[in-house]
Amino acid sequence: MMSKLFRDFSRKLRAPINRAVAIKKLNKFHQTDRNIREIVDTGIELGTRGLYKVNSVQKRSEILNLVEHVYELSPENVLEIGTYNGGTLFMWANITKKKVVTCDLRNPSHRVDLYKKFTPGTSKCKVVALEGDSHDDEFMKSVHREFENEKLDFLFIDGDHTEKGVEADFYNYKDMVRKGGIIAFHDILQNQPVEGNQVYYFWKKVKDKYKHEEFVDDADQCGFGIGILYM
Repeated sequence: MMSKLFRDFSRKLRAPINRAVAIKKLNKFHQTDRNIREIVDTGIELGTRGLYKVNSVQKRSEILNLVEHVYELSPENVLEIGTYNGGTLFMWANITKKKVVTCDLRNPSHRVDLYKKFTPGTSKCKVVALEGDSHDDEFMKSVHREFENEKLDFLFIDGDHTEKGVEADFYNYKDMVRKGGIIAFHDILQNQPVEGNQVYYFWKKVKDKYKHEEFVDDADQCGFGIGILYM
């Protein structure tokens, strides 16, 4: 208990410095045009710390393949379920033209402020970070309001990893995706390091109902794997 209190106090004490470093890194990144590989590598690890740490738990080859596919859509509207440390949000924010909405059980205000700086200065893309349960009816309504009945080009499901949770996110938001758009799931492999990661079981049931594709770095790996459905 004492160690947690000390850690939280230490993080708050260092927060102004970590925020300044994060903004400096983002500004430097946006000084020049960046290609997809540079965007993905930076989203995997921005190099920031503490309350302003930005990274993503992804296999580089898998997420790079996905970002390249999404980029080909020339996306205007993107919805992400599961923000974590903002790494994949950074990727979507740098390739989306109009709006990216990311959802998580916790999206603290200090991080929301940072997320808004993910887009290049020349971009008109707006980043919105919502906090709440993606399965809740009122929360779903707030997501719909953000897009004002416009269709999504891409939906990334990487939040609740239980089979029922993934299924709920799919059926709650799939109709928002336009014809020709993409829905992607993370952690689709059966072999997972955490028992609660059950995406595989829903992916197995749903994938053959659509044209689909899997991005897996190594068939024998533990965890990860990305599956996409073409709407």
